[in-house]
Amino acid sequence: MEFTGKNDIDVPIDHLFEMVTNFETFERSALRRGAEVTRIDDLIKPGIGAHWQIGFNFRGKQRDVDLQVVGFERPNELTLHAKATGLSSDIKIELVPLSRTRTRLQFWSGLSASSLSARLLLQSLKLARSNLSAKLNKRLSKLGREMEERYAKQS
Repeated sequence: MEFTGKNDIDVPIDHLFEMVTNFETFERSALRRGAEVTRIDDLIKPGIGAHWQIGFNFRGKQRDVDLQVVGFERPNELTLHAKATGLSSDIKIELVPLSRTRTRLQFWSGLSASSLSARLLLQSLKLARSNLSAKLNKRLSKLGREMEERYAKQS
């Protein structure tokens, strides 16, 4: 099962890549939403090998996710791999320059199941696909606005 989304953001590609790979910002955001986030690696700079254990409640059940950066190509691409009980996901974030000051952020996620309970969860997600896609696009728009505001404050 795949989810895709894109958003055009009024931030130059180099600055946007720095924002996308500012992992501490995303860690704080997850913590504010009630997730438990533990950084596993000891990297000083963002890059391949960054690794987290994330716990959160989803549909009334505690979920634990192992998230790792598996691809890092500055300033165009970030690839992540996530594993949970019976589920795995590859996530790709691509940045495409549209002009000197505008960048397109493209998001892709592919989910696959390896257990019966995970297949049932995936099936229920497929039934809610349109709602989930709308939420993803809304979240990407909000993220884009936040990044534009942060960039405007820096300039």
